[in-house]
Amino acid sequence: MKINSANINVILKACTKASKILIRDFGEIEKLQVSIKGPGDFVTNSDKRIEKIIIETLSQARPDYQILSEETGEINKNSSEYRWIIDPIDGTLNFMHGIPHFCISVALEHKNEIICGVIFDPIKDELFISEKGNGAYLNNKRMRVSSRKNLKDSVIFFGGPKANKKDWLVGMQDYQKLSSAVISPIRKMGSAALDLAYVASGRGEGLCQRNLNYWDIAAGILMVKESGGIVCDFKGKQNHAENKTLLASNSEINPELLNLLN
Repeated sequence: MKINSANINVILKACTKASKILIRDFGEIEKLQVSIKGPGDFVTNSDKRIEKIIIETLSQARPDYQILSEETGEINKNSSEYRWIIDPIDGTLNFMHGIPHFCISVALEHKNEIICGVIFDPIKDELFISEKGNGAYLNNKRMRVSSRKNLKDSVIFFGGPKANKKDWLVGMQDYQKLSSAVISPIRKMGSAALDLAYVASGRGEGLCQRNLNYWDIAAGILMVKESGGIVCDFKGKQNHAENKTLLASNSEINPELLNLLN
């Protein structure tokens, strides 16, 4: 692997520590305590434990860096030009039900630009790493987005809509548009971070989703870009964080997807 920066090594140390607890808890899911954050949003004691380990490890190595994490929120706000973005378990519902498809996602920003990220799937032992300007890798092998040229032949990941959300109907319309344009059924896998990692590694051609939080996508955005893909909002702009729409794909099908969604 050509990526061996100090910040990546700090993230890897945190993920390695946290994954041991995550794997253990996954083997004892019947003992999990679960609370509901909102419609369709759950948090387990494992989320909190994993987050605590990651934050402690990152803070020991970089005490001045800001932190934005799913469960804890903001730490050291405005104390540094650097900020960690943490999702302790992306795919919590899968985790809760014993479905082995979830991950730890950690990214690092410098002056509001993502400069490196790690997505770690501990059950499959798949480590996705990217660094700005240095590419993206899966278990030491360079990743490239798919070269498939036609949308109809593509695998598209989709993340919604959730019940009781105000834009449920528009989300269903997105799904109908996408499903009518491709031969293969749309994939709804339950982890946006892994969806992005899979697009980056060429396992699928695109991801379309609304209402994603920044910690869901920060690490994956860089991976897709460093693998030669395109990340934008549904209008083709870079306002996905503000308007809560995300489109990630290879460059070949991006125009088709934008035309379809608009």
